[in-house]
Amino acid sequence: MTTKTPEDLIADCSAWWDTAIIDIHPGEIAIRGYPIQELIGHVSFPAMIWLMLRGELPSRGQADLLEAALVPGVDHGPHAPSIAIARMAVTCGLPVNGAMASAINVLDDIHGGAGQQCMELYAAIDAEAGATGDLVQAAIVAIQRQLDAGEKIVPGFGHRFHPIDPRTAPLFALVAKAEAAGVVTGRYAAIGRAVEVALKTIKKRHIPMNIDGITAVIFSELGFEPELGRGLFILSRAVGILAHAWEQKQRGHRIMGPMPKEIPFRYSGPARRAVPADAAAPDVRGND
Repeated sequence: MTTKTPEDLIADCSAWWDTAIIDIHPGEIAIRGYPIQELIGHVSFPAMIWLMLRGELPSRGQADLLEAALVPGVDHGPHAPSIAIARMAVTCGLPVNGAMASAINVLDDIHGGAGQQCMELYAAIDAEAGATGDLVQAAIVAIQRQLDAGEKIVPGFGHRFHPIDPRTAPLFALVAKAEAAGVVTGRYAAIGRAVEVALKTIKKRHIPMNIDGITAVIFSELGFEPELGRGLFILSRAVGILAHAWEQKQRGHRIMGPMPKEIPFRYSGPARRAVPADAAAPDVRGND
């Protein structure tokens, strides 16, 4: 049996949390090799997100497109569950960090996952079509596969509140501008459009792209993996969660539920009834 030297043991301990992201020593901080003092004032926050996740600094066009995609996801009103939870949590006495954690925890597959799911759909269509295949036909195949598997909706398309999502067109215009400048290829923008055509063929009606569909286009064009797409959305929505939690905190209300007490909830159980005389009851004498 080989006995490790003290130097080997130190090396093993140092590798316990091996990371290529940050290097810290007394008086020194470097992110991905860049001294922090050189990043401060020279790198935007979206560019910093890119650097942290991808290992290199983005081009100006890449950073601008990422920033544009992060802006519209910050909030969608106090009726959005993640926002409502943050506000209710504050009225129950939680500090801002607790309210934010409570809200972020609900951003899962149903509320918050559509962007990632849409990116996965786009990737499936890309693989189905290959380099030269018809994107609309590939989209029909991929969508029908999901519907046959029991999926009720196609993520990224249609909206329960907006007939036409006002956030989609401006972002699509920025994608087109980025494509013209050579920042992105336009492949996933074409796939997104193909999905709209495919849905009209399958559903016999126009189902427009929503915010999740267009941000999925952008994140895919920029080369992010689908799971990171969800993480990016959470970063964006965290801003709205923070703002609502802080606003609610200033108002000083206590224990606010999901609706005012003046509005009764609907009870759908049995009518009031008496407990049967022969119902089993605990032995008050303490016997088993």
